[in-house]
Amino acid sequence: AGKVMAMKEENLFFTGSGTYRLKAVYVETGQEVEAGELIAELDVSDKERELRRARLEFRREELAMIEILRKQDDYEPDELEQLKVDFELKRTNLVELEESIANAKLYDPFSGTIVSVKAKSGDMIEAYKPVAVISDLTKLAIAAKPSRENLSKIAVGMDAVVSLGTAGTHRGKVLRLPEEQSNNNNNPNEDSVENYMLVELEKWPEGATRGMPLSVTVIVNRVENAVVIPPAALRTYSGRTYVQVVDEEGNKAEVDVEVGMQTSTQVQIVKGLTPGQKVVGR
Repeated sequence: AGKVMAMKEENLFFTGSGTYRLKAVYVETGQEVEAGELIAELDVSDKERELRRARLEFRREELAMIEILRKQDDYEPDELEQLKVDFELKRTNLVELEESIANAKLYDPFSGTIVSVKAKSGDMIEAYKPVAVISDLTKLAIAAKPSRENLSKIAVGMDAVVSLGTAGTHRGKVLRLPEEQSNNNNNPNEDSVENYMLVELEKWPEGATRGMPLSVTVIVNRVENAVVIPPAALRTYSGRTYVQVVDEEGNKAEVDVEVGMQTSTQVQIVKGLTPGQKVVGR
């Protein structure tokens, strides 16, 4: 099972730490945006006031350090070095405060379409919690998640059949296998297309849009001109595999068979039956 996904899609979120109030969200679902466009911003008015005070205090520290350097011969080397370290620590604190305010604005990383908005103005938002989702809807892909058991049987280039509901059934080939998934449960992009098997279709179907559910059948083996029966007709007992056949007069008889490939709808009979025989289901 899978869905149509965008090859380029990202959750948009604020970095840093802590929880802040959203000052504003400037986009809505379905809106097309350009790279670098402002998406949302946090309310950091308290930090802005703190920054103004910190800049004034640091200017005072700068003047004091200039005076210290003029009279550095009056200080012991260790004492002078400690004063320099203290000054650089204060400079670092100021830079970190400036960076935290700069990170309060969330910008669009690439041109695309906002496909989901997960927060609104006034909400309390944690760092790395998605605010919106942006996709490049010009590049879509057939994505599916095989079970671990089935994935071990699949290789790039194998034929596949994709069922897209109202968009029909289409043939293609396995383009890429999923990458190893991260164990980080806090990863905001955990539903990334990298975690899916991708199928390349011979022709992209009309009406196939992002999010459309689908199913993929990968052909891992093929037998031409096979003799097949429905699974319900196959019987087993005490290690014996057999079927019941009916002749033209309606007489039933048990026939031992040798089974080949099996799917959810068909069982290949390698030996014991010929095409045209009638078998009885359980």
